Amino acid sequence: MSATVSFQVASPVGPRDVTVDYARVGRGEPLLLLHGIGHHRQVWDPVLDILATERDVITVDLPGFGTSPGLPDGLVYDLATTTAVFGAFCEALELDRPHVVGNSLGGLIALELGREKLARSVTALSPAGFWSPAERRYAFGVLLAMRHISRRMPLPVVERLSRSAAGRTALTSTIYARPGRRSPEAVVAETLALAGATGFDQTLRSGRAVQFLDDIPDVPVTVAWGSRDRLLIPRQGVRAKRVIPKARLVRLPGCGHCPMNDDPALVARVILDGGR
Repeated sequence: MSATVSFQVASPVGPRDVTVDYARVGRGEPLLLLHGIGHHRQVWDPVLDILATERDVITVDLPGFGTSPGLPDGLVYDLATTTAVFGAFCEALELDRPHVVGNSLGGLIALELGREKLARSVTALSPAGFWSPAERRYAFGVLLAMRHISRRMPLPVVERLSRSAAGRTALTSTIYARPGRRSPEAVVAETLALAGATGFDQTLRSGRAVQFLDDIPDVPVTVAWGSRDRLLIPRQGVRAKRVIPKARLVRLPGCGHCPMNDDPALVARVILDGGR
């Protein structure tokens, strides 16, 4: 069931009201799922039914993405602010240190929530922040190109391409290793989400200086990387393991940057195992 919640977040010019849209399903310990830049909460749909058998699953649109409004004046789209937003979000929903899972940008946010001891466990799927300068420039260039294409391509063209496996491959092969498995409706919806993401440009700009360098010694951490990730290449997982030595590093064979679509059963198992 989808819902909306508003709460206050501190800013240099006083408290500001933030509103986010989310959906909640299942029973058990709380599990918060965070998507990547330009995406929306529906990216988690392939694993929701499996996760909901054991967890109270909360999927959320980051501010300025999906159907969540952008951040108000006084708040910037940086990691510290986003971490504060989700700390306040958890308080508003009375989530006591949920398990947190994130993909890409969401993985970086999940790790930061773990570092701040706001999560009882963290699973990061191809998280941002472990890149070399050249790898970051490459990834940002690809993301900007995807954004440009999504904003320029007429909706009837997107809809026509989405009807065939070849067309879905053309639209989404950068993030999915098996794009033919994505439904036409999902491909259209996420192309529109990328085009309409009001927080995209500011979030990308703030990421230029981001490097995750801190260990998370007191929280169980899983870092999982698709073997066919074409956006954040898999060797970045080895760097993540060096930064967080106790982390469980998992290879996801045959999966791309958003692995929950490529192998839902495997990804759901990795998520549930990481939070036991």
